[in-house]
Amino acid sequence: MTSSGSAAGRPVYLKLRDQIAAAILDGTFAEGAMLPSVRAFAAAEDANPLTVAKAYQQFQAEGLVQVQRGIGMFVAPGAADILRTREREAFLRHEWPEIRARMRRLHLDPAQLLGAPEPI
Repeated sequence: MTSSGSAAGRPVYLKLRDQIAAAILDGTFAEGAMLPSVRAFAAAEDANPLTVAKAYQQFQAEGLVQVQRGIGMFVAPGAADILRTREREAFLRHEWPEIRARMRRLHLDPAQLLGAPEPI
């Protein structure tokens, strides 16, 4: 979910981290919810457990998850707000300028796009 560039060429642990972040943001893993074990998540994503552990360690280092020894990892209070703030900043810094430029090139009116019905 990270807004910085395409997923191609990104390390697997960052792609997994993005998946977990998206699940926290959309409420799949709410504050206080237990994350899947490293082995379970690795099996579900067909990933190496060490790679999943690296993604989880990054969340732990950032204070977004809390570890309860012998029990598991849990989404820390405020994690969704922190992630949402970071994602907004990354979107506005990296993606929005490119989207805005493309809209200008295509003569797309933002008000029209926001009011337009969803395509079928």
